[in-house]
Amino acid sequence: MVLGGRLGKAYDPLQPVLCMDEQPVQLLKETQVPIAATKQHGKRVDYEYERNGTASIFMFAEPLSGFRQATARERRTKVDWAIEVAQLLDTRYAACAKVTLVCDNLNTHTKGAFYEAFPPDRARAYVKRIEFCYTPKHGSWLNVAECELSCLTSQCLSDRRIGELPLLQSEIGIWADKTNAKQRGVDWQFTIDDARTKLKQLYPKIKSG
Repeated sequence: MVLGGRLGKAYDPLQPVLCMDEQPVQLLKETQVPIAATKQHGKRVDYEYERNGTASIFMFAEPLSGFRQATARERRTKVDWAIEVAQLLDTRYAACAKVTLVCDNLNTHTKGAFYEAFPPDRARAYVKRIEFCYTPKHGSWLNVAECELSCLTSQCLSDRRIGELPLLQSEIGIWADKTNAKQRGVDWQFTIDDARTKLKQLYPKIKSG
């Protein structure tokens, strides 16, 4: 379990550990104009709504620094994923020679995705700077970004109808900025020894001759 070992070390901004996860979301539009809240009543919303397609939220979280970034796109293809990762490599991590990227085993999370999104030379440059760390199958909860997505959902999206992609992008961006301002880090206490004991069924079995 590379993740447990990396998160047990002191934060190094030049060798960051970045966790990422994705979440589909349905866009729901109001069919009636909501009635604003008053002193006597809370905001009133009609029960009827209109489905307006779906979007995908991309969550990136740096557990040791307390940084997270939440963005949304229409789809979550290999190209979409590679563009989101590349954007961070070009901005926040521009000075980093190597970034450890923790993600699950979704078939879009591959080195080949960069070659579908960018010219070969540029794709190769990105891939050389990434150390991929995949969570075990059926063990995606080990990814801190999955926990951050849960926080985003409960704190920003629950009991709300967001019907347009630009509004979704704005709202989750505001959530990320406010959460970053609090510098809320992650106290990761699940060690490598814990993983070997509690998750032994997820590790491949080696048959002796």
